Amino acid sequence: MGIIKIRGLEISACHGVKDFEKVNPQRFVFDADLTCDFYAAAISDDLEKTVNYSRVCKEIAEVTRGNVFNLIEKLAYECAFSIMEKFERVEKITLTVNKPDAPVKQKFDTVAVTVTVEREKAYLSIGSNLGDKKQYLDTAIKMLNETRGVKVEKISDYISSEPYGGVAKNEFLNCAAVVSTLLTPHALLDEIHRIEAECGRARKERWGDRTLDIDIIFFGEKKIRDERLIIPHPDYKNRDFVKKPLKQIAPHMLIGIDD
Repeated sequence: MGIIKIRGLEISACHGVKDFEKVNPQRFVFDADLTCDFYAAAISDDLEKTVNYSRVCKEIAEVTRGNVFNLIEKLAYECAFSIMEKFERVEKITLTVNKPDAPVKQKFDTVAVTVTVEREKAYLSIGSNLGDKKQYLDTAIKMLNETRGVKVEKISDYISSEPYGGVAKNEFLNCAAVVSTLLTPHALLDEIHRIEAECGRARKERWGDRTLDIDIIFFGEKKIRDERLIIPHPDYKNRDFVKKPLKQIAPHMLIGIDD
């Protein structure tokens, strides 16, 4: 891996909370670090085998001039996401937006925000045991694929399984999915909760019957333990309805795990 650096890209545009900022252009200055594998370009001296930084600069300019945002936080994420979406060779971007002419009364050099967006693979378990179970699974996969920053890459067969946890009564239909995502683990969790809610998920009791249940089993090689999220999923080793579908599409994630 290598890093392509862009420094001091200056663009005039209208962004800010105040009314006059939305109509009077001011300077925004961008710095970007693009992590990518350009070894093939170094060997071949072929521009098509690396990331064209001129096109990256043009993309930042088009996003910046083509929109009006209140916050430079929003501008930074829009630029970072757009680059990651259009330049598949980029594995990670760290992008800083400077606003040197911000309407601040005190003397200062600049105000700035920095965001980092990277590609990761997330491994999901999806299940339903109410209503049209297959339709709920189909809808979940469709909605995941329509979520910005998420692309469904592989889906396992759908399998039936007995309820787990001693509360639910109906048989489940389950599958596993591998997604490529630009979201953080917690942002992906938020999108999953949105999809579950839109599919009628009611969180009345733990392990109860539900229209849709989506769990993040793995998120790259990350390990997370907080009040909202534990990754790897703490109970996946005991769940055949997780392991069997996942083994179809990502057997490498289960090496050393008993069937």
